[in-house]
Amino acid sequence: MLKKAQLRLGFFLFEICENSMQIKRIAIIGGGTAGWLAANHLGVELSAQFGYEITLIESPNVPIIGVGEGTVPHIRATLARFEISEAEFIDCCDVTFKQGIKFVNWLDSKKHGDENYYYHPFDPTYNDNENWAPLWLNSGMQKSYADFVGIQEKACNDFLSPKLISSLPYQGPLNYAYHLNAVKFAKLLAKNAQERFGVIHKLANIECATKGAEGEILSLLTSDGETLAFDFYVDCSGFHSILIDKELAVPLVDKSSQIITNAALAIQIPSENQPIPPFTIATAHKAGWIWDIALLNRRGVGFVYSDTHMSESEAISSFSSYLGVELEDMNPRRVPMRIGYRKKLWEKNCVALGLAQGFVEPLEATSILVTDYAAEYLAKGFPKTEDQIENFSRRFNTTFTYVWERVIDFVQLHYFLSDRRDSQFWLDNTEGAQLSDELKQRLDIWKTQVPERQDFFSKFEVFDVDNYLYILYGMKYPTRHPVTASDTDVYINQCINHKNQQFNTLKDKLPDHRVYLEKLKQHMARLV
Repeated sequence: MLKKAQLRLGFFLFEICENSMQIKRIAIIGGGTAGWLAANHLGVELSAQFGYEITLIESPNVPIIGVGEGTVPHIRATLARFEISEAEFIDCCDVTFKQGIKFVNWLDSKKHGDENYYYHPFDPTYNDNENWAPLWLNSGMQKSYADFVGIQEKACNDFLSPKLISSLPYQGPLNYAYHLNAVKFAKLLAKNAQERFGVIHKLANIECATKGAEGEILSLLTSDGETLAFDFYVDCSGFHSILIDKELAVPLVDKSSQIITNAALAIQIPSENQPIPPFTIATAHKAGWIWDIALLNRRGVGFVYSDTHMSESEAISSFSSYLGVELEDMNPRRVPMRIGYRKKLWEKNCVALGLAQGFVEPLEATSILVTDYAAEYLAKGFPKTEDQIENFSRRFNTTFTYVWERVIDFVQLHYFLSDRRDSQFWLDNTEGAQLSDELKQRLDIWKTQVPERQDFFSKFEVFDVDNYLYILYGMKYPTRHPVTASDTDVYINQCINHKNQQFNTLKDKLPDHRVYLEKLKQHMARLV
C-alpha cells in the first residue's frame, strides 16, 4: 500500500512539475494586420487543444500603419484556413484583385521609350513542366517575356477579373491575390479570431516588462499599474518593438547599404466609377518609385524615395506632379523606413512578427507576406513546454534569417538590373551596389544559362524561379542565348499560337474587373 501511495505521489508531483513548465498563456502585443494574423494562426493550431489562452493586447492610442495594401497569392490559402468567407472578405475590406505588378519606367527611357513597362504577374512560367525562357530568348524577344510564357499580361491590360462569376471561393481561372484596406482587414481578422478561436482582446498601454533570472519575460506592466503575466509573448508592436527591442535589446541587422530607399509619403485619392487596374502599378522616378493601388472607390498611392538623394520638398513636388494635384495642403502621411531585420527574431520566450521583426520597402508586398509566413510557421511549430524553446527558437531564427536575406536580395534585384543612369540614385543602385554573395553568384550563373528550379534549393525561398524569371527578363537581363534544335522556330510559333488561343477563349468568359466587384457588392447587400 505504501509503495502504491508513494508511486501515486510521485506521479502527482511529476504532473505538477510538468504543468508548471507548460506554455499555456500566450500574449500578442499589438493589433493591426500582424497581431491579428498571429492570433488567427495560433487560434487555428491551438484552440482545439485544452488549456491554451491567447490574449491580444492592443494600445488604444497607437494607430495602425495602414499602408500595406498589397498581398501575394498565398494569402488566399491563409484566409481559407481561417474559415473566412472570400465574399465577406472582399465586401468588408474594399478588396480588389491583384494579378501582379506593372513596373513602369524602371529602364532607360532613351533606349526603351517613355512609359516603358513590364509585368511581374502570378502566371506560372513553366508550361507542361518545361521552362520556356530558352524559347523566348531565341524568339527574337519581340513579345515581352510575360506575354510569351503566359496570358495574365493580356488579362491585366484588358482590366479583366481573374475570377468568373461562377468561380468557387478562393479559386479562379487565373492566379490572383488582393489589394485591400489594411485597417478594415485588421478589423475582420480581429472579429474572426475572437469569435471563431476565442482570442481575448484587451486594450492597454504596455509600459515595460519584468524579466526572470535568465532574461526571459515574466510579466507586462501597463500604464494603469496592472501586471499581466503570461508564459509566451509575440511582439507585434510595429516599429515601436516594445519587447524585442526595448526589453530584450535585440539589435537590428541594418540592410540600408543594399536597399537605399528610406522614406515614403502616402496618401489616399478618391476614384469613383473609374476602371480598376487588377494589378499594382510601380512607377520608378529619379530617387525611388511610386506605388499606385486601386480599391473600389479610392487609390492608395505612395512615394518611396531615398532622402539622401532627394529632399522632402522635392519629393512632395515630384509626387504632386505624378498625381496632378497639389499635395502641400493635403498632408500626406510620412513613413520612415529603416531597412533590416532582428539579429534574433525569437529571443527567450518572445517572438517578433511584422514590423517588429523587420522591414523591407514595399516593392513586392513583402510585409504581409513575411508576417503571414512567419506567423503560420510559429503556430505550426509552437513549443508546448519551456524546455523546448531553445531548440524551437534556434530553428525559427535560422529559417527566417534565410527568408529575410533572400527577400532583400529579390527587392534589390529590381534596382540593380536597371540600365537607368539619369541620377545619382540609379548610379548608386547599379554601378555602386553592394550585393550579397548569394545574389552575385546567381547572377553570374544566369549570364550563361537561364534560371531553373534547381537554383532555388531551399523550401524557404519566398521568391522562386518564376518570380526571378519575370524580373530578370522584364529588365532585359543579358543571358547568353542557348543553342536549340533547328525546328525551334516552328515550335515557338506553335507556343505563341497556343497562348493566344488560350487567352481568346478565356477573354470571352472573364468579366470586367469593376463589373465583377460591383456585382458581388450587390449580392452581399441583398443578403443583409
